[in-house]
Amino acid sequence: MTNPRISPALDEQARAILTGNDRGGYTVPTDGLYPYQWNWDSAFAAWGFATFDLDRAWTELDTLFSAQWADGMVPHIIFHKPDPGYFPGPDVWGTGQSPETSGISQPPVAATMARLIFEMDAEAGRDRLAALYPRMLAWHRWWRDQRCGSGVVAITHPWESGRDNCPDWDIGMANVDGSNVGEYTRRDTGHVDASMRPGKADYDRYIAMVQFGRDCGWDQSEIVANGPFLMADPGITFILLRAHDDLAALGRALGHDVSEVEGWAADLRAAVPSIWNAETRGFDARDLKTGRFSGRIGSAAFLAYLANVESPELDARMTELWDAVRYGFPSADPASEEFDPRRYWRGPSWPVVNALMAIGLTDRGRHAAAERLRRETAELIEAHGFFEYFDPIDGTPCGGDAFTWTAAIWLTWAGAAGDAKGGA
Repeated sequence: MTNPRISPALDEQARAILTGNDRGGYTVPTDGLYPYQWNWDSAFAAWGFATFDLDRAWTELDTLFSAQWADGMVPHIIFHKPDPGYFPGPDVWGTGQSPETSGISQPPVAATMARLIFEMDAEAGRDRLAALYPRMLAWHRWWRDQRCGSGVVAITHPWESGRDNCPDWDIGMANVDGSNVGEYTRRDTGHVDASMRPGKADYDRYIAMVQFGRDCGWDQSEIVANGPFLMADPGITFILLRAHDDLAALGRALGHDVSEVEGWAADLRAAVPSIWNAETRGFDARDLKTGRFSGRIGSAAFLAYLANVESPELDARMTELWDAVRYGFPSADPASEEFDPRRYWRGPSWPVVNALMAIGLTDRGRHAAAERLRRETAELIEAHGFFEYFDPIDGTPCGGDAFTWTAAIWLTWAGAAGDAKGGA
């Protein structure tokens, strides 16, 4: 059922951002700062388009999966058109793909978004879903085969997590040598305040990881076994677990045998306790090279609700982190010394993560918490517009403006009164 919109004017602005960032079958996250197609941004864009153009929504996902690698991976960036203003571009990645892409993946939210879109109009979307389903299945198999060797999901680069510089990765990053990457010129700090972006030492290490992948021809086995970085990621673990469940539901709707996907989900769920850190009282990233926990807790831990994982201890920790700020959920623990309310994933509130958390909370019957999260996110957007992320203490808008996935989240969730599933 369609919910009354909070602000028709903001609805119009959000639709204008989606269409303005459309580059012909795919959207860029925002003009200038991110000039290509990003994986999980694109999946959220599809959900946003579905509120007013279902055909365009399916096309967004089709274009994303058109760059799928032969092994099933869907890369995190697709370089559809040259843009010398972005670093690191396709020449740095050197993947040899056509179209050119990066060499890592990103959080697999596509099946979850596809299910939300399909449920808006199952009859109209059946043929589009039927064509997309085998591609999503192959991607999920890639995650299972290439990233779940420890049981939960591992990442080989912080960018793969989608939460590039969050404190979770600090212990793994400390062992990456970025001293020999050579000279390069970053472009991101020319578009937004450098204090809101990862620092140079982090960026040197990011580039060192890219160079390792390029030098071994993006051999996934080599990267996992001998690459400079390998950490268990609670965020992708919970996103993939939910996505397995959603993919299975889509497969059943299409009449497929989904026992394989159900098996993947069962195995992943059984491994979740391995990332529970009793000391931090939460789900925690783990350096798989040393076995050490990061000792940090952030928003990724609470995506557990999205995956139908919860506990009283997790509830208590959520309350502690959330009540320490004013607007939305912080990406890092406000009580930690690493907390920085405006630096990318080291503290800010991200509307897109708030939406995922709220979907999970709603599914768990936690309607008051889901509504609080929606209301606080809506207040940020109403006051400041469609920015990439926000200071969770005072609401200062941060990062890129006219941001695709923030506009999408407004249309599907934040601007829909009281419905965490969306209100198109």
